Amino acid sequence: MKQFSPYMSMKQVSLLFFFLPVFLLAGCTVSAARSDNKEGKEEKVEKAAGGEVIVLNKSDFLTKVFNYEKNPDKWVYEGDKPCIIDFYADWCGPCRKVSPVLKELAAQYEGRIVIYKVDVDKEQELARAFGIQSIPTLLFIPKEGDPQMAQGALPKEELITQIDKFLLGKIL
Repeated sequence: MKQFSPYMSMKQVSLLFFFLPVFLLAGCTVSAARSDNKEGKEEKVEKAAGGEVIVLNKSDFLTKVFNYEKNPDKWVYEGDKPCIIDFYADWCGPCRKVSPVLKELAAQYEGRIVIYKVDVDKEQELARAFGIQSIPTLLFIPKEGDPQMAQGALPKEELITQIDKFLLGKIL
């Protein structure tokens, strides 16, 4: 019979340090998943001073941006203002860097453009429909004409140039 010792063996200590972070991480993941479920199917809006970034699901995308089920062969923009769509994921570092910039731009261009976000993990069909291979990917959609896509975390100055030139048609 093995005798009880109040001290942990080196093997027990190493196992404790190995599994402790795993349990802590799993706890954070479960609580995050629960908070997502509380939101249900409501449209999520990230507010900025004077502007907002709207998180889209598939049904909102089909009515507000492009119904690719109804128009599979022709681009038909459903919106009344030019827009930017940010295809992102919460775990993506460059996506997290672009997010506050987009909130600032939503405030700066309030009433002239709309900024949307699509979570590629939750809306995989939308990501596949647009061939999203890397994130962040930004889709610039003018009121009339075909959209343009840009990959990567663009600096604020480049985003402003694209908005002014491509979306709003300003001559720079």
